[in-house]
Amino acid sequence: MADRVTVIGWDGSPLTAAARSALGAATLVAGAAHHLALPEVPATAERIRLGSLALAARRIAAHRGTAVVLADGDPGFFGVVRTLRAPEFGLEVEVVPAVSAVAAAFARAGMPWDDAQVVVAHPRTLRRAVNVCRAHTKVAVLTSPGAGPAELGLLLEGVHRTFVICEELGTDREQVTVVTSDKAADHSWRDPNVVIVIGAPVTAADGGGWIAGRDPGAEPRGWALPAEAYGGALGEGETDLLRAAQLARLGPRVGDLVWDIGSGSGAFAVEAARCGAAVIAVDLDPDACARTTAAARSFGVQLQVVRGAAPHILENLPEPDVVRVGGGGAAVVSAVADRRPQGIVAHAATRDEAELVGRDLSEHGYEVECALLQSVELDTRAWTEKERSVAFLLSGRLPERGP
Repeated sequence: MADRVTVIGWDGSPLTAAARSALGAATLVAGAAHHLALPEVPATAERIRLGSLALAARRIAAHRGTAVVLADGDPGFFGVVRTLRAPEFGLEVEVVPAVSAVAAAFARAGMPWDDAQVVVAHPRTLRRAVNVCRAHTKVAVLTSPGAGPAELGLLLEGVHRTFVICEELGTDREQVTVVTSDKAADHSWRDPNVVIVIGAPVTAADGGGWIAGRDPGAEPRGWALPAEAYGGALGEGETDLLRAAQLARLGPRVGDLVWDIGSGSGAFAVEAARCGAAVIAVDLDPDACARTTAAARSFGVQLQVVRGAAPHILENLPEPDVVRVGGGGAAVVSAVADRRPQGIVAHAATRDEAELVGRDLSEHGYEVECALLQSVELDTRAWTEKERSVAFLLSGRLPERGP
């Protein structure tokens, strides 16, 4: 196997003394075409054009000599180091890092990035990357062919974002372009590129943050907050207990897209967004749409509000991961199940209605659970009953797919 493997990050600046020394001793060099064209690469070294990292790692492991792998930016940040250190290759890896492409992109934009989310977009992960861009106000996207600025813009239809597109950072062809997300598909963009996706005005925080990404301390503590937190009375399907159970059943998370159909006050939509998920809130009532928008603004979360009647309005929405059906009954549940989200929750006021919804979910192949939830609010001054609510909670989950 290779005597030593040194991974060298390259950001367009002159190589360090350590990097030049490792390259000078290399008998095998792997990298992209522009890496292999560097003058420091020994003419006598075997060269591997990086395509499949796993295949390259096998060839390196079989090589008798000293190997160097060249990679853009910091190779330990969503880079080749993870693959090379996989146990099956048995390689001892040394790393000479450079400035990451994400750090370079934010430097070109003149913005801090400790409050940014960072995602990688491949064709297989593009949808989840887009959902993070929907849910967060500052996201850096490390793109790939077939999952670049144009594809990001197309999948963000209906959501306004500003793109800072940084092409070929560190090279003579480096270019930084600022466009709105709806215009990104009108251009051809050169690889490699990084896209900074901005969803709100960039402001300076006093003293900065203490954790990378969104600061959880800026949000109220607790879940299933009371009606007062959302500006007043909630609908019968939005009680604290029911909302908490629905959130627990669906488990919205970063990278998910949640539909909230019949959003009402926006209480469920806001709390799903606080989990880091992207949310589309749907309601026919313009007052409900306005309340949801106001609640999102109050809590500082990003979500999309769509006014219209389900199930027809659902036809052109992007594919959901989990769905709360807050209104519309079995007909809406059936239309949602046709889209095959992983999880669906709904509620019913009567057992007959619950059986109808549960039967429809079962016919669509969902594993169904139903629970009767009853909550009684007490006035703790006199310990007397103030309000009582009863609802059937239905949840459907698609069975796990086999390997």
